[in-house]
Amino acid sequence: MLTATDLVCCRGERPLFDSLSFTIGAGGWLHVKGENGAGKTTLLRTLAGLAPADRGVVCWYGDEVRPDNAAYRRALVYLGHPAALKDELTALENLALALSLDGMAAGEMALVTALRRVGLSGRETLPVRQLSAGQKRRVLLARLLLRPAALWLLDEPFAALDAEGIVLLCGLIGEQLAGGGIVVLTSHQPVALPNGRELQL
Repeated sequence: MLTATDLVCCRGERPLFDSLSFTIGAGGWLHVKGENGAGKTTLLRTLAGLAPADRGVVCWYGDEVRPDNAAYRRALVYLGHPAALKDELTALENLALALSLDGMAAGEMALVTALRRVGLSGRETLPVRQLSAGQKRRVLLARLLLRPAALWLLDEPFAALDAEGIVLLCGLIGEQLAGGGIVVLTSHQPVALPNGRELQL
């Protein structure tokens, strides 16, 4: 269970959001909506423990989320809006690097299989600089297949994806929820998944 209680985050003197509270149980998901600059990314970073709230508390199954909470960090995957990839590395190398930063490792066949499942068959060994924006996004999505986590925090995950990529991502999120996972995502577009809640910032 992910719980936010009376969260307040400010940018300078201006509050982005105030007294924000919600609870998401296993198998639940939250669609965070709002105009540019409304605080969507700030909220996800706060939930991830990467940026402290000015006031309020985030709890994971009753334990307060803190920057040094290693167990919580292992329980989540955070995909930011920018494609945090190294252009000089291949898709395969970028995926391996992302996993190593998470303290995990996967064999080459597992990496290749994940990249192929997200539609990058034949592009596994291309430098990322040769991939389109949508293909770079798919490299990030492959991490979701190899990094088991109870909580997904996804910032604009549908950005740059074509119709096929959107269906693919909805399927991955559906599998996460069916397994009892929790998803919090931001998106400017409707998300075709049932039983979600919307939070307007």
